[in-house]
Amino acid sequence: MIEHDPTVGRLLGDLLDQARDLPVALEIRGALHAGLEALQPGRLDLVILELCVPDGAGLANLGLIRALAPGLPILVMGEADDEILATETVAAGAQEYLARSQLTFRGLERSVRHAIERREMDSALLATEEKYHRLFDRLVEGIFQTTPEGQYQMANAALARIYGYASPEELIQTLTDIARSLYVQPARRDEFIRLMQTHDTITDFESQVFRRDGTVIWISERCRAIRDGQGRLLYYEGTVVDITERKQAEEALRNSEALYHSLVETLPQNIFRKDLEGRFTFGNQQFCRSLGKSLADLVGKTDFDFFPADLAAQYQRDDRRVIATGKSCQKVEEHQPPGHEKMYVQVVKTPLRGADGQTIGLQGIFWDITQQRLADERVRRANALLAQSRNELRAKNAQMQDELKMAQQIQLTMLPQQYPAFPPAGQASGSVFQFTHRYLPTGSVGGDFFTVSALSETAAGVFICDGAGHGVQAALVTAMIRALLEELQPLATEPGQFMTKLNSDLCAILNHTGRPVLTTAFYLVGDWRARTACFANAGHPKPFHLRRAASLVQPLANAAGKGQPALGLFENASYRTSETSFCPGDLIMLFTDGLYEVESPQNELYSQDLLLAATRQHAQLPAAQLFDKLLDQIKAFSAGSGFSDDVCLVGVEFNPVPE
Repeated sequence: MIEHDPTVGRLLGDLLDQARDLPVALEIRGALHAGLEALQPGRLDLVILELCVPDGAGLANLGLIRALAPGLPILVMGEADDEILATETVAAGAQEYLARSQLTFRGLERSVRHAIERREMDSALLATEEKYHRLFDRLVEGIFQTTPEGQYQMANAALARIYGYASPEELIQTLTDIARSLYVQPARRDEFIRLMQTHDTITDFESQVFRRDGTVIWISERCRAIRDGQGRLLYYEGTVVDITERKQAEEALRNSEALYHSLVETLPQNIFRKDLEGRFTFGNQQFCRSLGKSLADLVGKTDFDFFPADLAAQYQRDDRRVIATGKSCQKVEEHQPPGHEKMYVQVVKTPLRGADGQTIGLQGIFWDITQQRLADERVRRANALLAQSRNELRAKNAQMQDELKMAQQIQLTMLPQQYPAFPPAGQASGSVFQFTHRYLPTGSVGGDFFTVSALSETAAGVFICDGAGHGVQAALVTAMIRALLEELQPLATEPGQFMTKLNSDLCAILNHTGRPVLTTAFYLVGDWRARTACFANAGHPKPFHLRRAASLVQPLANAAGKGQPALGLFENASYRTSETSFCPGDLIMLFTDGLYEVESPQNELYSQDLLLAATRQHAQLPAAQLFDKLLDQIKAFSAGSGFSDDVCLVGVEFNPVPE
C-alpha cells in the first residue's frame, strides 16, 4: 500500500486482518518513490495506491507502476465517491476505484480477491494465446485469409517464409493484389475464383508464384469459402505448401525418362526386353533393323522365331539363369541374324524388376565384336612374336652389359693408377705436388677423363676434360682424347699450343662422323721450383685456386678475360696460355660441371656460386676431406637424388719444398 497517512494505513491493515480467508502480508510505503522501489518482479500480488499521494501526479502514477510492473493489479483509493473519477481511474489502468468513506472489510476483501483472481485469469489467457501463436507460427504449412478481391487479411509466419517476407505484417502490407503480384500467370487467380465459386472448396491447386525477391516457386493450395448465416461470402481461408522440390524432381524424372528413351532408340547397340516366358516385349530400332522386323512383328515372339534352334536354346538357357539368380550375365556368344553369317557379340543381360522388387523379365544389350575378336587374335599372335623378341633382346642386353662392364674396367685403367712424385727421388706421400681425385660416373662408363703426368723433375701436367653427355659416346670421345694426348707430349709444356693442336686433331677425326661433339677441357702445367702454373681453358668450368695462407678462394680466369671455345667445334681455334703463381699450402681444384649441375626437390639449381661459397667454408681442410665434404653437401642439397651427370674432381696441393 502506498499511503502517506499512517492512520489510513493502520485502518486498511485492521480491515484486512478481519478477512480470515484471505491471508495477506501488507507493506505500507509512505511516499510514491518508496513504493516504486518495492516493485520488484514477482514479489507483490497487488498494489493499493492512494490517488493523491503528495509526491505523485494523480492518475499519471498508474502509468509509472505499470511500466515498472506490467500486469500487476492496482486498486486506487480516493476520498470521494465519484462515478466519473472511478471511470477515469479504471480507464487509466486500475482494476477498481475504492472510496475511503465506504470501505468495509467485506468490500475490501472482495476487491482484493477479485483483483488477484482476475490477474491469474489474464495470465493464463495470455499464456494460452502465446502458446497458440507459437504453434500457429511454427507450422510448416502457410495459413492465410484473403478477401474475395485478393487482399490478405491474415497470414502466419510460415506463409511469410514461403513467399520470402520477413514477417506476416510485411506480407500483408506489401502483397495487396494477389492476382497481379503473386501468380506468375495472372489468369491463375481467375481460375482459383471460378473453382471456389463452383465448389466452395479447392484442394491441390498447384501454381507458380513470385517470391519477394522475384524468384519463382511452385505452391499447392487448399482453400474453403467462409460464409455468414445468410450465406454471404466473408473471406477465403486455407493453407499453402511449397512443392518446388517435388516439381523439380518430377521434371527431372520426366527429362530422365525422355533422355533414356532417346538414348535407347539412338544407340548403335541392340537392346531388347523379354517377359518371364521368354517373349519379346520391346526392341529398339537397332534390334529391329538387325532382325529385319518391325516392333509390332517382334512383340510376343520368342528367340525360336528368329534364330537357329541351337542358338535360340542357348539364349533361353542364359535367360532362365538370369531370372532364377537375379544376377546380371555378361558373355561373348555366337549370333546369327536372319539372312546373315554367324558373328561374335558381347552380351549383357540383367533382370527387370517391378515396383514391388519382383523380377518381371529381363533386358539385354549386345553389340558386334567380330572385328575385335579378330583383332584380339592378331594381338595374341603379335604378343607371341613380341615375347620371342624380348627374349632375344634380353640376351643381347646381357651381352651388352658384359661388354659395358669390360669397357668400364678398361676406362678405369685409363685413369692414373698412381701419381708421380716431385722431386722424382722422393715418395708420393712426401711430394711437393700432392694429387687427389674423385671420379663418379653416372653410368657404366663416363664422359669425364683426367690424367696427371711428370713433364720434368720440376714440372707436372694435369689435364681434365668432359665429353658432352655421358655413356658410351662420351666415353669413346674421351678414349680418343687420351690417345691424342700421348701423341702431343712434345707440346705438353706449352698449354696454349697443346690445346690448339689437340683441338685440330680432334676436329679432323670428328669430321668423318658428320657431327661435332662438344668437349670441354682444362690443361695445367705447374712448376714447383718456379712456383708458377701455366694453363689453357677450352670452355671448361674455371678451377678454384685456394690461397690458404691469405684465406682466399678465386676462380682461375684466362689472361684475356674471356672464355675460349670447347674442343671439337672450330678446327682453326687458337688457345692462349695464361699464368698464375702459387705458394706452399695452396690448392688448385679442377672439376667438371656435373659437380654443380644438381637440382633440389624445389627445382633450385646448385650453382657455381654455391660451390664457391662451400669451398671457401672448408678451404683449410686437406684436399681429400674437402672433396668428400663438398660431395656430401651437394648430395644433401639434392635430397638424395644424387648427380645427373658424371663428376670428376682433381686437386693439386703445393707442399713446402724439402730442404
